[in-house]
Amino acid sequence: MSIEIPAGLTELLQGYTVEVLRQRPPDLVEFAVQYFTRLRESRSQDGAKAGPGGAVKAPVKGVVFDGEPMQTESNGDEGEEEEDDDEDDDSDFEPPPISRFNRRVSVCAEAFNPDEEEDDTEPRVVHPKTDEQRCRLQEACRDILLFKTLDQEQMSQVLDAMFEHRVQAKDHVINQGDDGDNFYVIERGVFDIVVERGGQALCVGKYDNKGSFGELALMYNTPRAATIIATNEGALWGLDRVTFRRLVLKNNAKKRKMYEIFIESVPLLKSLELSERMKIVDVIGVKMYHDGERIITQGDKADCFYIVESGEVRIMMKSKTKAAQQDNSEVEIARCTRGQYFGELALVTNKPRAASAYAEGEVKCLVMDVQAFERLLGSCKEIMQRNIAHYEEQLVALFGSSMDLRD
Repeated sequence: MSIEIPAGLTELLQGYTVEVLRQRPPDLVEFAVQYFTRLRESRSQDGAKAGPGGAVKAPVKGVVFDGEPMQTESNGDEGEEEEDDDEDDDSDFEPPPISRFNRRVSVCAEAFNPDEEEDDTEPRVVHPKTDEQRCRLQEACRDILLFKTLDQEQMSQVLDAMFEHRVQAKDHVINQGDDGDNFYVIERGVFDIVVERGGQALCVGKYDNKGSFGELALMYNTPRAATIIATNEGALWGLDRVTFRRLVLKNNAKKRKMYEIFIESVPLLKSLELSERMKIVDVIGVKMYHDGERIITQGDKADCFYIVESGEVRIMMKSKTKAAQQDNSEVEIARCTRGQYFGELALVTNKPRAASAYAEGEVKCLVMDVQAFERLLGSCKEIMQRNIAHYEEQLVALFGSSMDLRD
Protein backbone atom coordinates (compact mmCIF):
# COMPACT_ATOMS: atom_id res chain seq x y z
CA MET A 1 0.00 0.00 0.00
CA SER A 2 1.49 3.34 -1.06
CA ILE A 3 0.70 6.45 0.99
CA GLU A 4 1.43 9.87 -0.47
CA ILE A 5 2.61 12.47 2.04
CA PRO A 6 0.71 15.76 1.52
CA ALA A 7 2.80 18.70 0.35
CA GLY A 8 4.05 20.81 3.25
CA LEU A 9 3.36 18.21 5.97
CA THR A 10 7.02 17.39 6.53
CA GLU A 11 7.98 21.05 6.99
CA LEU A 12 4.95 21.71 9.22
CA LEU A 13 5.75 18.85 11.59
CA GLN A 14 9.46 19.64 11.50
CA GLY A 15 8.77 23.17 12.71
CA TYR A 16 6.60 21.88 15.56
CA THR A 17 9.21 19.25 16.52
CA VAL A 18 11.97 21.86 16.67
CA GLU A 19 9.92 24.02 19.04
CA VAL A 20 9.19 21.01 21.27
CA LEU A 21 12.92 20.25 21.44
CA ARG A 22 13.73 23.90 22.20
CA GLN A 23 11.08 24.54 24.86
CA ARG A 24 10.38 21.01 26.19
CA PRO A 25 6.77 21.71 27.26
CA PRO A 26 5.25 19.45 29.96
CA ASP A 27 2.00 19.01 27.98
CA LEU A 28 2.65 18.24 24.31
CA VAL A 29 -1.04 18.33 23.35
CA GLU A 30 -1.67 21.75 24.90
CA PHE A 31 1.57 23.04 23.37
CA ALA A 32 0.47 21.76 19.94
CA VAL A 33 -2.88 23.57 20.26
CA GLN A 34 -1.14 26.86 21.10
CA TYR A 35 1.51 26.38 18.42
CA PHE A 36 -0.86 25.70 15.52
CA THR A 37 -3.41 28.30 16.70
CA ARG A 38 -0.79 31.03 16.60
CA LEU A 39 0.53 29.72 13.30
CA ARG A 40 -2.98 30.00 11.83
CA GLU A 41 -3.35 33.53 13.21
CA SER A 42 -0.02 34.49 11.70
CA ARG A 43 -1.14 33.21 8.30
CA SER A 44 -4.39 35.12 8.56
CA GLN A 45 -2.46 38.33 9.18
CA ASP A 46 -0.40 37.65 6.07
CA GLY A 47 -3.54 37.13 3.94
CA ALA A 48 -2.82 40.32 2.03
CA LYS A 49 0.22 38.63 0.55
CA ALA A 50 -1.82 35.81 -0.90
CA GLY A 51 -2.17 35.59 -4.67
CA PRO A 52 -4.99 34.10 -6.77
CA GLY A 53 -6.62 31.11 -5.14
CA GLY A 54 -5.24 32.02 -1.74
CA ALA A 55 -1.67 30.90 -2.45
CA VAL A 56 0.81 32.61 -0.17
CA LYS A 57 3.48 34.38 -2.19
CA ALA A 58 5.98 34.81 0.64
CA PRO A 59 7.11 32.22 3.20
CA VAL A 60 5.49 32.52 6.59
CA LYS A 61 7.79 34.13 9.15
CA GLY A 62 8.33 32.83 12.67
CA VAL A 63 5.43 33.21 15.08
CA VAL A 64 6.16 34.82 18.45
CA PHE A 65 5.59 32.28 21.22
CA ASP A 66 6.21 33.29 24.85
CA GLY A 67 8.58 36.02 23.76
CA GLU A 68 10.59 33.88 21.32
CA PRO A 69 10.16 33.21 17.60
CA MET A 70 8.44 29.93 16.86
CA GLN A 71 9.50 27.63 14.07
CA THR A 72 7.25 27.52 10.99
CA GLU A 73 7.64 26.35 7.42
CA SER A 74 9.80 29.38 6.64
CA ASN A 75 13.04 28.53 4.94
CA GLY A 76 14.76 31.07 7.16
CA ASP A 77 16.21 33.21 4.35
CA GLU A 78 14.67 36.47 5.57
CA GLY A 79 15.73 35.88 9.17
CA GLU A 80 19.21 35.04 8.03
CA GLU A 81 19.52 38.32 6.11
CA GLU A 82 18.60 40.26 9.26
CA GLU A 83 21.00 38.42 11.51
CA ASP A 84 23.74 38.46 8.91
CA ASP A 85 23.73 42.25 9.19
CA ASP A 86 25.04 41.83 12.71
CA GLU A 87 27.93 39.79 11.36
CA ASP A 88 29.15 42.37 8.82
CA ASP A 89 32.14 43.20 11.02
CA ASP A 90 33.46 39.65 10.62
CA SER A 91 36.31 40.19 8.18
CA ASP A 92 36.72 36.42 7.70
CA PHE A 93 33.28 36.06 6.13
CA GLU A 94 33.30 34.62 2.63
CA PRO A 95 30.45 33.51 0.37
CA PRO A 96 29.87 29.77 -0.27
CA PRO A 97 31.36 27.23 -0.52
CA ILE A 98 31.19 26.95 3.26
CA SER A 99 34.49 26.15 4.94
CA ARG A 100 35.82 25.82 8.47
CA PHE A 101 36.35 29.59 8.58
CA ASN A 102 32.65 30.33 8.02
CA ARG A 103 30.55 29.74 11.11
CA ARG A 104 27.07 29.96 9.65
CA VAL A 105 24.51 31.66 11.88
CA SER A 106 20.74 31.44 12.33
CA VAL A 107 20.12 28.06 10.76
CA CYS A 108 17.33 26.97 13.08
CA ALA A 109 14.57 28.33 10.82
CA GLU A 110 15.71 26.47 7.75
CA ALA A 111 13.32 23.80 6.50
CA PHE A 112 14.63 20.70 4.81
CA ASN A 113 12.57 18.08 3.02
CA PRO A 114 14.71 15.04 2.21
CA ASP A 115 11.99 13.73 -0.12
CA GLU A 116 12.36 16.67 -2.49
CA GLU A 117 14.47 16.33 -5.62
CA GLU A 118 17.99 17.64 -5.08
CA ASP A 119 18.88 20.95 -6.65
CA ASP A 120 21.77 20.09 -9.00
CA THR A 121 22.67 23.78 -9.32
CA GLU A 122 24.15 23.75 -5.81
CA PRO A 123 27.94 23.71 -6.31
CA ARG A 124 29.83 20.77 -4.85
CA VAL A 125 32.26 21.60 -2.07
CA VAL A 126 35.77 20.21 -2.68
CA HIS A 127 38.79 20.62 -0.42
CA PRO A 128 41.93 19.34 -2.24
CA LYS A 129 43.91 16.70 -0.34
CA THR A 130 47.19 14.90 -0.71
CA ASP A 131 47.19 11.10 -1.06
CA GLU A 132 48.45 10.85 2.51
CA GLN A 133 45.60 13.05 3.82
CA ARG A 134 42.97 11.09 1.93
CA CYS A 135 44.27 7.79 3.32
CA ARG A 136 44.07 9.18 6.86
CA LEU A 137 40.59 10.51 6.20
CA GLN A 138 39.32 7.19 4.80
CA GLU A 139 40.64 5.36 7.84
CA ALA A 140 38.98 7.84 10.23
CA CYS A 141 35.62 7.46 8.42
CA ARG A 142 35.75 3.69 8.07
CA ASP A 143 33.53 2.91 11.09
CA ILE A 144 31.31 6.02 11.14
CA LEU A 145 27.75 4.64 11.25
CA LEU A 146 26.19 7.70 9.62
CA PHE A 147 28.19 6.97 6.46
CA LYS A 148 27.16 3.31 6.21
CA THR A 149 24.09 4.09 4.09
CA LEU A 150 26.05 6.01 1.43
CA ASP A 151 26.91 4.43 -1.90
CA GLN A 152 30.42 4.67 -3.35
CA GLU A 153 29.79 7.87 -5.34
CA GLN A 154 28.13 9.64 -2.40
CA MET A 155 30.93 8.61 -0.06
CA SER A 156 33.47 9.98 -2.53
CA GLN A 157 31.66 13.33 -2.54
CA VAL A 158 31.66 13.37 1.27
CA LEU A 159 35.40 12.70 1.39
CA ASP A 160 36.03 15.44 -1.19
CA ALA A 161 34.07 17.95 0.89
CA MET A 162 35.75 17.22 4.23
CA PHE A 163 38.51 19.47 5.54
CA GLU A 164 41.24 18.87 8.12
CA HIS A 165 41.03 20.76 11.40
CA ARG A 166 43.89 20.62 13.93
CA VAL A 167 43.16 21.39 17.58
CA GLN A 168 45.22 22.08 20.70
CA ALA A 169 44.50 21.25 24.33
CA LYS A 170 41.53 23.23 25.75
CA ASP A 171 40.27 24.26 22.28
CA HIS A 172 36.46 24.38 22.07
CA VAL A 173 35.42 22.62 18.87
CA ILE A 174 31.74 23.42 19.38
CA ASN A 175 29.89 25.26 22.16
CA GLN A 176 26.55 24.39 23.73
CA GLY A 177 23.83 26.72 22.43
CA ASP A 178 25.62 27.65 19.19
CA ASP A 179 24.07 27.02 15.78
CA GLY A 180 25.31 23.96 13.94
CA ASP A 181 27.77 24.55 11.10
CA ASN A 182 29.88 21.39 10.69
CA PHE A 183 29.83 17.66 11.41
CA TYR A 184 33.12 16.33 12.79
CA VAL A 185 34.93 12.98 12.54
CA ILE A 186 37.78 12.33 14.96
CA GLU A 187 41.09 11.17 13.51
CA ARG A 188 42.99 11.37 16.79
CA GLY A 189 42.78 13.08 20.16
CA VAL A 190 40.66 12.93 23.31
CA PHE A 191 37.65 15.24 23.61
CA ASP A 192 35.42 15.91 26.64
CA ILE A 193 31.64 16.18 26.25
CA VAL A 194 30.53 19.00 28.57
CA VAL A 195 26.91 19.93 29.26
CA GLU A 196 25.80 22.94 31.30
CA ARG A 197 23.03 22.06 33.75
CA GLY A 198 21.77 24.34 36.50
CA GLY A 199 24.58 26.78 35.89
CA GLN A 200 27.26 24.10 36.26
CA ALA A 201 29.42 22.57 33.53
CA LEU A 202 29.34 18.76 33.81
CA CYS A 203 31.54 16.36 31.84
CA VAL A 204 29.11 13.63 30.73
CA GLY A 205 31.47 11.58 28.57
CA LYS A 206 34.42 11.65 26.22
CA TYR A 207 35.60 10.64 22.76
CA ASP A 208 38.87 8.74 22.82
CA ASN A 209 40.69 8.86 19.47
CA LYS A 210 37.64 7.81 17.45
CA GLY A 211 34.00 8.64 16.80
CA SER A 212 32.06 11.60 15.46
CA PHE A 213 29.88 14.41 16.80
CA GLY A 214 27.84 17.42 15.77
CA GLU A 215 25.21 15.62 13.68
CA LEU A 216 22.11 16.27 15.79
CA ALA A 217 22.17 20.07 15.45
CA LEU A 218 22.40 19.67 11.67
CA MET A 219 19.67 17.03 11.48
CA TYR A 220 17.13 18.86 13.61
CA ASN A 221 18.11 22.52 13.11
CA THR A 222 18.57 22.90 16.86
CA PRO A 223 21.36 24.56 18.85
CA ARG A 224 24.35 22.51 19.92
CA ALA A 225 23.38 20.28 22.85
CA ALA A 226 26.88 20.10 24.36
CA THR A 227 30.33 21.66 24.33
CA ILE A 228 33.19 19.57 22.93
CA ILE A 229 36.62 20.43 24.37
CA ALA A 230 39.95 18.98 23.25
CA THR A 231 41.99 17.65 26.16
CA ASN A 232 45.19 17.33 24.10
CA GLU A 233 46.53 18.05 20.63
CA GLY A 234 44.44 16.29 17.99
CA ALA A 235 43.05 16.21 14.47
CA LEU A 236 39.48 16.33 13.19
CA TRP A 237 37.83 16.15 9.78
CA GLY A 238 34.90 18.53 9.27
CA LEU A 239 31.99 18.29 6.84
CA ASP A 240 29.98 21.44 6.08
CA ARG A 241 26.29 21.42 6.85
CA VAL A 242 25.19 21.83 3.21
CA THR A 243 26.97 18.66 2.05
CA PHE A 244 25.98 16.83 5.22
CA ARG A 245 22.29 17.57 4.69
CA ARG A 246 22.38 16.95 0.93
CA LEU A 247 24.00 13.52 1.16
CA VAL A 248 24.02 12.10 4.67
CA LEU A 249 20.69 13.43 5.94
CA LYS A 250 18.81 12.47 2.79
CA ASN A 251 20.03 8.88 3.01
CA ASN A 252 19.28 8.70 6.72
CA ALA A 253 15.73 9.93 6.01
CA LYS A 254 15.24 6.81 3.91
CA LYS A 255 16.64 4.69 6.75
CA ARG A 256 14.32 6.45 9.21
CA LYS A 257 11.26 5.40 7.22
CA MET A 258 12.47 1.81 7.36
CA TYR A 259 13.23 1.66 11.08
CA GLU A 260 11.03 4.13 12.94
CA ILE A 261 8.19 1.59 13.37
CA PHE A 262 10.62 -1.11 14.50
CA ILE A 263 12.28 1.19 17.06
CA GLU A 264 8.87 2.05 18.51
CA SER A 265 8.29 -1.68 19.12
CA VAL A 266 11.47 -2.13 21.21
CA PRO A 267 10.31 -2.34 24.87
CA LEU A 268 13.42 -0.62 26.25
CA LEU A 269 12.86 2.47 24.10
CA LYS A 270 9.15 2.93 24.82
CA SER A 271 9.99 5.19 27.77
CA LEU A 272 11.69 7.68 25.42
CA GLU A 273 9.99 10.64 23.77
CA LEU A 274 9.23 10.34 20.06
CA SER A 275 11.92 12.90 19.22
CA GLU A 276 14.48 10.86 21.20
CA ARG A 277 13.55 7.67 19.37
CA MET A 278 13.90 9.43 16.04
CA LYS A 279 17.39 10.57 16.99
CA ILE A 280 18.26 6.96 17.73
CA VAL A 281 17.07 5.96 14.26
CA ASP A 282 19.37 8.60 12.77
CA VAL A 283 22.54 7.36 14.48
CA ILE A 284 22.13 3.58 14.32
CA GLY A 285 23.94 1.42 11.81
CA VAL A 286 23.07 -2.02 10.44
CA LYS A 287 25.27 -5.11 10.55
CA MET A 288 24.67 -8.58 9.14
CA TYR A 289 26.09 -11.76 10.69
CA HIS A 290 26.25 -15.32 9.36
CA ASP A 291 25.42 -18.49 11.26
CA GLY A 292 27.95 -19.13 14.04
CA GLU A 293 29.71 -15.78 13.60
CA ARG A 294 30.89 -14.18 16.83
CA ILE A 295 29.39 -10.71 17.34
CA ILE A 296 31.09 -9.74 20.60
CA THR A 297 33.83 -11.47 22.61
CA GLN A 298 33.95 -11.92 26.38
CA GLY A 299 36.71 -9.79 27.86
CA ASP A 300 36.89 -7.30 24.99
CA LYS A 301 36.42 -3.57 25.52
CA ALA A 302 32.84 -2.45 24.85
CA ASP A 303 32.29 -0.12 21.90
CA CYS A 304 28.73 -0.85 20.69
CA PHE A 305 25.18 -1.60 21.79
CA TYR A 306 23.05 -4.03 19.72
CA ILE A 307 19.34 -4.50 19.02
CA VAL A 308 18.26 -7.64 17.17
CA GLU A 309 16.16 -6.83 14.11
CA SER A 310 15.94 -10.36 12.73
CA GLY A 311 17.33 -13.77 13.61
CA GLU A 312 18.51 -15.07 16.95
CA VAL A 313 21.62 -14.39 19.04
CA ARG A 314 23.14 -16.80 21.59
CA ILE A 315 24.74 -15.22 24.66
CA MET A 316 27.58 -17.45 25.92
CA MET A 317 29.80 -17.15 29.00
CA LYS A 318 32.91 -18.92 30.20
CA SER A 319 32.60 -20.41 33.68
CA LYS A 320 35.09 -19.26 36.30
CA THR A 321 35.84 -22.85 37.33
CA LYS A 322 39.36 -24.09 36.60
CA ALA A 323 38.09 -27.01 34.51
CA ALA A 324 36.06 -24.73 32.26
CA GLN A 325 38.94 -22.30 31.89
CA GLN A 326 41.29 -25.07 30.84
CA ASP A 327 39.14 -26.37 27.99
CA ASN A 328 37.87 -22.85 27.12
CA SER A 329 34.26 -24.07 27.17
CA GLU A 330 31.29 -21.73 27.24
CA VAL A 331 27.78 -22.06 28.63
CA GLU A 332 24.70 -20.55 26.99
CA ILE A 333 23.05 -18.11 29.41
CA ALA A 334 20.44 -16.43 27.22
CA ARG A 335 19.03 -15.94 23.71
CA CYS A 336 17.99 -12.67 22.12
CA THR A 337 15.35 -12.42 19.40
CA ARG A 338 13.72 -9.59 17.44
CA GLY A 339 13.37 -6.41 19.50
CA GLN A 340 15.68 -7.58 22.27
CA TYR A 341 19.06 -6.00 22.95
CA PHE A 342 22.49 -7.05 24.19
CA GLY A 343 25.92 -5.54 24.75
CA GLU A 344 24.60 -2.89 27.11
CA LEU A 345 26.05 -4.42 30.27
CA ALA A 346 29.66 -3.41 29.62
CA LEU A 347 28.55 0.10 28.62
CA VAL A 348 26.54 0.58 31.81
CA THR A 349 29.21 -0.84 34.13
CA ASN A 350 32.25 0.50 32.20
CA LYS A 351 33.75 -2.99 32.34
CA PRO A 352 34.96 -5.43 29.64
CA ARG A 353 32.40 -7.65 27.94
CA ALA A 354 30.95 -10.10 30.47
CA ALA A 355 29.91 -12.62 27.81
CA SER A 356 30.23 -13.47 24.13
CA ALA A 357 27.45 -13.32 21.55
CA TYR A 358 27.05 -15.58 18.48
CA ALA A 359 24.69 -15.48 15.51
CA GLU A 360 22.22 -18.35 15.33
CA GLY A 361 21.44 -18.52 11.63
CA GLU A 362 21.43 -15.28 9.62
CA VAL A 363 21.19 -12.29 11.97
CA LYS A 364 20.59 -8.60 11.35
CA CYS A 365 21.38 -6.14 14.15
CA LEU A 366 20.97 -2.42 14.63
CA VAL A 367 24.17 -1.07 16.13
CA MET A 368 24.80 2.09 18.17
CA ASP A 369 28.32 3.17 19.11
CA VAL A 370 29.24 3.95 22.70
CA GLN A 371 29.25 7.74 22.26
CA ALA A 372 25.70 7.78 20.84
CA PHE A 373 24.64 5.33 23.56
CA GLU A 374 25.84 7.70 26.28
CA ARG A 375 24.24 10.75 24.65
CA LEU A 376 20.86 9.28 23.78
CA LEU A 377 20.14 6.41 26.17
CA GLY A 378 21.04 8.00 29.50
CA SER A 379 17.41 7.86 30.61
CA CYS A 380 17.32 4.10 29.88
CA LYS A 381 20.33 3.25 32.05
CA GLU A 382 18.17 2.86 35.16
CA ILE A 383 16.20 0.12 33.41
CA MET A 384 19.44 -1.54 32.31
CA GLN A 385 20.85 -1.34 35.83
CA ARG A 386 17.79 -3.16 37.15
CA ASN A 387 18.34 -5.90 34.58
CA ILE A 388 21.84 -6.58 35.94
CA ALA A 389 20.26 -8.20 39.04
CA HIS A 390 18.23 -10.45 36.73
CA TYR A 391 21.39 -11.49 34.85
CA GLU A 392 23.11 -12.32 38.13
CA GLU A 393 20.17 -14.53 39.19
CA GLN A 394 20.49 -16.44 35.90
CA LEU A 395 24.21 -16.99 36.54
CA VAL A 396 23.54 -18.32 40.02
CA ALA A 397 21.10 -20.84 38.52
CA LEU A 398 23.64 -21.90 35.88
CA PHE A 399 26.90 -21.91 37.83
CA GLY A 400 25.65 -22.42 41.38
CA SER A 401 27.45 -19.37 42.78
CA SER A 402 26.97 -15.63 42.89
CA MET A 403 28.76 -13.52 40.28
CA ASP A 404 28.79 -9.73 40.58
CA LEU A 405 28.76 -8.42 37.01
CA ARG A 406 29.66 -4.94 38.24
CA ASP A 407 33.08 -6.11 39.45
